[in-house]
Amino acid sequence: MTDVTVVGAGPVGLSAALAARARGMETVLLEARPRGETRPGSRALFVHRATLDRLSGISPGLGEAVAARGLVWSTRRTLWGGKQVYARSYGAFASPPFTSLPQTVVEDLLREACDRAGVVSVWGDPVASVVPRRDRVLVRTGSGAAYDAAYVVGADGARSRVREQVGVALEGTTAAAEFVVVDVADGPEPAPAERVFHYRHPAAGGRNVLLVPFRGGWRVDVQCRPGDDARRIAGEPARWLPDVLPQVPDARVTWVSVYRFHQRIAGSLADATGRVLLAGEAAHLLPPFGARGMNSGITDAVEAARAVHEGDTGEYARRRRDAAERNVRAAGIALDHLLARSPVQRAAQWTAAAVAPLWPRAGRWLDSAPYGPRLRSVRY
Repeated sequence: MTDVTVVGAGPVGLSAALAARARGMETVLLEARPRGETRPGSRALFVHRATLDRLSGISPGLGEAVAARGLVWSTRRTLWGGKQVYARSYGAFASPPFTSLPQTVVEDLLREACDRAGVVSVWGDPVASVVPRRDRVLVRTGSGAAYDAAYVVGADGARSRVREQVGVALEGTTAAAEFVVVDVADGPEPAPAERVFHYRHPAAGGRNVLLVPFRGGWRVDVQCRPGDDARRIAGEPARWLPDVLPQVPDARVTWVSVYRFHQRIAGSLADATGRVLLAGEAAHLLPPFGARGMNSGITDAVEAARAVHEGDTGEYARRRRDAAERNVRAAGIALDHLLARSPVQRAAQWTAAAVAPLWPRAGRWLDSAPYGPRLRSVRY
């Protein structure tokens, strides 16, 4: 019998396996996908400073390696109807406050760290059943293999088989509003690394548009309006991208997707026995604005390994659910601002845009509000 079986080899599962090994526990990592299978899209982009520190805490130098592979954008801008209402540029940093890179690169580095640490990994064999008992958990896979462990960490994503097997449901809401996300490869001459948010972009039919640079490309996020056919917009990026992202001529699209804001949390982050813990998207679904998803999930992973090692899984479930609830509330505030459904909200935004050239605080509010209130990094 091993100490921990981790299900799911995304960034959260890899972090959980690595954190368990860092505490000296025998760890088996199970993943349904074949190793080396290409995953499309940049997915989670933004890695917070606190997350980089946590990664180095479970594997010395890992946070620095992730930061070195990413990009720190030096300027943030916000525009209203094509006119700038806020801008801030940063000088040199003693250490990166964040890094922006595709999630797949983070996974590559985590996978290599797990290999070095001696994590036993099994790929291409999906979990079929999870049976918690008083003193252990039995996991069986599609091939018929059986894994006996003292604890299981389910980090197998939004459609978690582990969560389903232990009878825990996701609770919460999914917004009706849709967003189109497009990944674009950098051109021959990379454009200046600036995060830009456009309220009512004139070249996007008055829709809100977020542009985020990352190492190797750009993320373009378009907020659809009520009545929009999001899939039609997603299917025709060549028609509108040149006007929305002029800094990348002849933009090469590498990934397109449509998503909605999810604000859902598992009813409990541990099963009734306390032997099965949920982490990452198996535990909570959060919108990408504010970069709470992967950062919160990696914190889950590190805390799950600590809880298993110290035997306080009930406290893990309570504390990480509290953190998820704070993130959901913050995401709800951000979505409410983006949708601006009431005349009062629309008037407040319009007024802030009008006075921003004379009152910088109004511009700062417009710049920060789409991401929700800032939470202390330790709470992610």
